[in-house]
Amino acid sequence: MSAPPSSSPLVLLLVTLVTLISYPFFAAAASPSLPPPRGMKILVLLDDIAVKSSHSLYFSSLSSRGYDLDFKLSDDPSASLRHYSHYLYDGLVLFCPSTERFGGSIDQAAILDFVDSGHDLIIAADVNASDLIKEIATECGVDFDEDPSAMVVDHLSHAVSEYEGDHTLIVANNFIQADIILGNKKIEAPVLFQGIGHSINPANSLVFKVLSASPAAYSANPNAKLSSPPSLSGSTISLVSVMQARNNARVLISGSLSMFSNRFFRSSVQQYGATIRHQKAGNEQFLTEISKWIFHERGHLQAVNVRHNKAGEVDEPAMYRINDDLEYSVEIYEWSGTSWEPYVANDVQVQFYMMSPYVLKTLSADKKGVFSTNFKVPDVYGVFQFKVEYQKLGYTGLSLSKQIPVRPFRHNEYERFIPTAYPYYGAAFSMMAGFFLFTFVHLYNK
Repeated sequence: MSAPPSSSPLVLLLVTLVTLISYPFFAAAASPSLPPPRGMKILVLLDDIAVKSSHSLYFSSLSSRGYDLDFKLSDDPSASLRHYSHYLYDGLVLFCPSTERFGGSIDQAAILDFVDSGHDLIIAADVNASDLIKEIATECGVDFDEDPSAMVVDHLSHAVSEYEGDHTLIVANNFIQADIILGNKKIEAPVLFQGIGHSINPANSLVFKVLSASPAAYSANPNAKLSSPPSLSGSTISLVSVMQARNNARVLISGSLSMFSNRFFRSSVQQYGATIRHQKAGNEQFLTEISKWIFHERGHLQAVNVRHNKAGEVDEPAMYRINDDLEYSVEIYEWSGTSWEPYVANDVQVQFYMMSPYVLKTLSADKKGVFSTNFKVPDVYGVFQFKVEYQKLGYTGLSLSKQIPVRPFRHNEYERFIPTAYPYYGAAFSMMAGFFLFTFVHLYNK
């Protein structure tokens, strides 16, 4: 069998050049090879199937971003969140504020387990909210007004409408100042809200207000005369709140189902006493942007390739020696909704920790996702940990740790002559010299 003809040197040179030029492009395109942070299947539970059409614009915004919505009535006997230990959905939307009991295998405990397992949840309540919905919200860190007939009323920040005496249709624009949650584009038009208010515990760092009422608002029965101060008033009333659990599950709690409706999405809005009339309320932009955050299209971080080594080396050692110079690095990426992008920040820190941090260093970023630093191992031996605990508003938390022992010098690793011991060396030799001189004088002196 004859040998294949040899390739032309020019062809080999061209192939080599194309490979070298294209390698960085393909390497960059393939890195990082991480899966998306969340799946795309969402269960939507409704009180009435008519909500599917009356709130179709909100559902369409989710479907257009690739989510697979499964609509069921809240009392559907076939409703279930999981099959044995496998969860069937990645997110849950409760648009069933008046339901007293869920169908199938879904109950309050099942929903809380769903969140505890790291899945996302949206709860929309209204004036007819049942105790079941309120209890689920309470478990997620918010407390609705205990008065079953109470609504948020605002005589100054209400919308101009044909119902001049109805001040429950309020205009709200007290948004949280966090672009990571509401997006970079400012919400110009205020949001229409009609429903019930809730409060959050200021000591609870997991829950925070996204949309608050104005200082003139209060929660009470709009058809009754106030006989006592309202239990909720002013900016302490939260209209929309979110929670990010320690397992990075996200929960949205709204006191109004109407604010998700097509009618509020399409309505023009003018605040009482204002001259500017917005052709479209800010509901669609506000709820679309916050849903991106809830379903981890924004603000989701992933850390990979955690490495540490001695300075000048590449391999990770089994242990360090006191006073060694070491290097630490980690790659952090942020999900943009379609791909993983390098995360850029200047507040990521690493601790070299044993009972308490002996070293605390801020990692420097190269704007390509790599965070690194170098430091000297402290003059203390034991079992240490490299720890990164990163918590930032709107971002998923990072908790990284690697354990490494630190040993003292071996007996043959110390310096032969220690400079600080020179006085002692001098004292020893001077003593020997003095003893020799004394012996010589004593023996030979007559």
